[in-house]
Amino acid sequence: MEDFRRTYLRLCKEGGVDPQESVLAQLQETRGAAAGSRLDLRGHSLSVDTCAVLGRVLHKDTLFTELALSDCMLTEEGAKLLLNGLCANTTVKVLDLKGNNLRSTGAEALGKLLVRNKTLCRLVLEWNALGMWEEAFSVFCEGLATNACLTQLDLRNNQINHQGASELCLALKRNSTLQELDVRWNNIGLLGGRSFLEALQQNRTLTHLEMAGNNIPSDTLKALEQAMDHNSDRQSTVRESRSRTQVLSKEIQILKEEKGRQVWSCWEIDFSSIFQMTEAALAMSEQKNHNLGELLTRVKTEKDEQRERQSRERKKEQELEKMESRCKSQQDQIFELKQELTNSTAELKLRLAQAEERLEMEKKRSKQSLEDMNNLRQKEVDHVNRHLEESQRALQDRILKLEGQRIQLEEELSRAKAACVTERAQAEEEQGKVRVQVRLEEQQRVSGLEEKLRGLRQSRDESQSHCSQQKQTIAELQARSGQQSIETDGLRRRIEELQQELSGKDQEKVAEVSRVRVELQEQMGHLQAERTAQGGLKEKIAALEREMKVLASNHREATLDKESEISSLFEKLRLREAEIQRMREDEAQRASFLQNAILTYVQGSPLHYSPKK
Repeated sequence: MEDFRRTYLRLCKEGGVDPQESVLAQLQETRGAAAGSRLDLRGHSLSVDTCAVLGRVLHKDTLFTELALSDCMLTEEGAKLLLNGLCANTTVKVLDLKGNNLRSTGAEALGKLLVRNKTLCRLVLEWNALGMWEEAFSVFCEGLATNACLTQLDLRNNQINHQGASELCLALKRNSTLQELDVRWNNIGLLGGRSFLEALQQNRTLTHLEMAGNNIPSDTLKALEQAMDHNSDRQSTVRESRSRTQVLSKEIQILKEEKGRQVWSCWEIDFSSIFQMTEAALAMSEQKNHNLGELLTRVKTEKDEQRERQSRERKKEQELEKMESRCKSQQDQIFELKQELTNSTAELKLRLAQAEERLEMEKKRSKQSLEDMNNLRQKEVDHVNRHLEESQRALQDRILKLEGQRIQLEEELSRAKAACVTERAQAEEEQGKVRVQVRLEEQQRVSGLEEKLRGLRQSRDESQSHCSQQKQTIAELQARSGQQSIETDGLRRRIEELQQELSGKDQEKVAEVSRVRVELQEQMGHLQAERTAQGGLKEKIAALEREMKVLASNHREATLDKESEISSLFEKLRLREAEIQRMREDEAQRASFLQNAILTYVQGSPLHYSPKK
């Protein structure tokens, strides 16, 4: 620690830079606490000159294994100088650059660091902005692809979009050492999630991936979790196979050593017995020479048997080696089968996701078409209602106008009646002598006229009621009734002239009534045509409703087909998993058989030699 501090002061002096007091204080505290392998400069604002000096110091430093530089407000130039110094460092394994707002230059410097540094294992880059510049982030991803030592990478809150995610996935396809990756709280989205799925089909080392807060659908997240589980299972299987291989190789080595020791012990036993026999033969008299010959022949036969046992043991060792090679080949086949299984499961899940996406698109499309049809039908109904309301409003206005005209006509009629009364008084004064005769004639004529007037009023009332029922012929009928009321007023004012003109007026009245009837019939035809048009609209609405029902039934059938297809895919996946489980059980059974065979061989292999005297 003191050497690091002295080197820092010396380089500051050589470069004409004032040592930063906060850095010196932190180095002093680190030395007092005897931290040794951790340099903690978190929260200290480091200038560009300080970063340059620290980079030069860390270039050849062999003391610190962990460097904490989070929230140091590093500039782009300062970060570049510091990371360039770390490129040749051989001891720092953990680097924390959290919350320094690293951008394009920092991303390029980090890519260079990942290419050149061979010892960095954990890199924390949370709360930066590496993903905002695509070219710089691609340089960083290229460095990650070629790196062969980094195992943990933290890229939380770096504004990485789906394009940056695709670059990162290209790097993961080539990287073979990264085990943990954290990309939470970025903007990866659905396309980025699919890129990660494609990358995990080739990457076999990544076992821990955090992707929360990226607007990724739940099915994609589940597929990623399953891929992570497959990678974890694969790594555990590889570790187990390696450990088993090591255990088996150790056991075989132990067996070989024991066999060698047994062979050497047998040879020693043979030599000692031979020496004893020869000594006994030398001590004994010539009478036991034939016994010595027999003993020598017995020893030779035992040696031949021992050689045969050794040859059999060698054959057994060769068989063990063959069994080991078969076990390795079977393990390789199991690994390949598991790899094929993971690929097939990932492909099935991807197809399932695509099918669900197509199903969702079809649902949206059918829903949109239904909404468009509903909107079109609603617009047509609104247009028809609006047209009906406008026609009703126009008819009501015309009715109100006709009512006003009728009131005006009744007022004029009352005034004409008053004028008739005054004229009648004058006529009575002037024609006092002939009043009796004229009165009789006048009463007869007035009664006839009143009856005709009542008939006219009745016809007018009938025409008005008929117009109120039909709502489109009332204006013309009111005009005709007004004309008829005007004609009646003229008839009252000219009582004497009505006798001569009454026949002509009756004929005109009949003609007018016939014409009104013809016009009413025409209006009835128009109304009937409008009713037929409304009937056609109703038929169109019914046809649209039938089409909506057909579309809904088709949509339900398509949904059921997709669900059946999904269920079949799940059934295939379950069968494949059952097959994998069966293969694992077979492999475990084979391993147990192999282990039992080895144990039985070990238990039955010791050689015991008991020389016969």
